[in-house]
Amino acid sequence: MLAYIVRRIVSTLPVVAIVAVVVFLLLHLSPGDPAAVIAGDGAGIEEVARIRSELGLDQPLYEQFIRWVVRVVQGDLGASIFSKIPVTELIAQRIEPTLSLTVFTLFLSVSLGVAFGLVAAATAGSLLDHALIFVAIAGFSAPIFVIGYILVLVFAIDLDWLPVQGYVALADGFVPFLRHLVLPSVTLSLAYLALISRITRASVLEAVAQDYVRTAYAKGMGEARVFTGHVLRNAAVPITTIVGIGVALLISGVVVTESVFNIPGIGRLVVDAISRRDYPVIQGVTLVFAGVCVLINLLVDLACGLFDPRIRL
Repeated sequence: MLAYIVRRIVSTLPVVAIVAVVVFLLLHLSPGDPAAVIAGDGAGIEEVARIRSELGLDQPLYEQFIRWVVRVVQGDLGASIFSKIPVTELIAQRIEPTLSLTVFTLFLSVSLGVAFGLVAAATAGSLLDHALIFVAIAGFSAPIFVIGYILVLVFAIDLDWLPVQGYVALADGFVPFLRHLVLPSVTLSLAYLALISRITRASVLEAVAQDYVRTAYAKGMGEARVFTGHVLRNAAVPITTIVGIGVALLISGVVVTESVFNIPGIGRLVVDAISRRDYPVIQGVTLVFAGVCVLINLLVDLACGLFDPRIRL
């Protein structure tokens, strides 16, 4: 197991390096100039050139990349071009809303998704099973922003049960904190929940049809023991895998959801930075998101290795 852990950790390093290169090149080769944004519409060419020189954007691309990598290795993600605030400080200021939204969404998605998948597998072929499949397909197909606006219209405007937008810190009260998280978390979790429920249903049905399950029943094992000891353990590998893959969906969905519900999290920080071509902020946040994805998938690989020892070979 130790050798497997070391191999998986080493294999993640090239992924992070490739992400860093791609993000840097995409930003610097795409249209737009932060110096022109800072200078304003009425600025002349000389003023824009001066600002570019101050920001180091007039240097060769490889020199800019080397300087950025050296700072990143030292734990310095740079500072915002506009506010001059370090990127790490900006992320720290916005981390609570994003982390709260992500954790609550994960809890809803995994708990309800696995539960719905188990119910669908237990009632395979029934009307309830078909209804759950239909809901799962609809939830996965609908765009996040459409779901968000529908939920706002129904539960915030028509019924007036929940606030339309905004965020309340946990320190300011648990009930207000929870009320402001319900709509964005449900919006963000629907697609993820649908994906987990479909995979859970398919994995459980596949495990139930295996010979070792029939053998367990033939030996006189009870329903609960067979289900927990054989079916769920073997179905856990694809379920755990899809949970890790879904983290990427959550990260992309956080940006849209925070914009729809006006949540001052990292997603909104990215949107504002993109609109102003704030290179250090975009690069820093993207690199952090990529690191989180790599870490989550590493943990998923390790968990799968625990569930199924054959994976470690």
